[in-house]
Amino acid sequence: MKKTFGTTLAALALLAAPLTHAAPQVVELNQVPCQFLESENGVNQGFKSSKIQDCEAINAKSGDDRLAKSKTITLKPGKTIFRVSNKDVPYELGFWLRGATLLSRATLPSVSGGGLTTGKTQDYVVDLKPGEYVYSCPLNPTPDYRIVVK
Repeated sequence: MKKTFGTTLAALALLAAPLTHAAPQVVELNQVPCQFLESENGVNQGFKSSKIQDCEAINAKSGDDRLAKSKTITLKPGKTIFRVSNKDVPYELGFWLRGATLLSRATLPSVSGGGLTTGKTQDYVVDLKPGEYVYSCPLNPTPDYRIVVK
């Protein structure tokens, strides 16, 4: 079969084209009572919680100090999968990622959802833009941990 110049040129263009659909980055986050492990440097504080009010009381006492010592996650812009697991919390949890300020909540993408029963893992997909974000679980009240996308 004889190749034409146009066919050869088209094939070369396809080979030279950059890949525009890179695989999404995956961020694994594990929730235990009143905290996400990854942002607290992998340290499980050993909190006990059977209801939301337990975490509210715990965070009123230690949340600011834990947040000051927490790790900021740095990510690149683009499609991101937050793979969130409920490790040992005996009630349903969720996940909420949003801009860190009121203004950035209006301009940056966000993602949220619930349904994380004990032992369940769920993916939350978002196309991150550069900026500062926070994430937390309103159902297992946690501090607002920081993410910087640059």
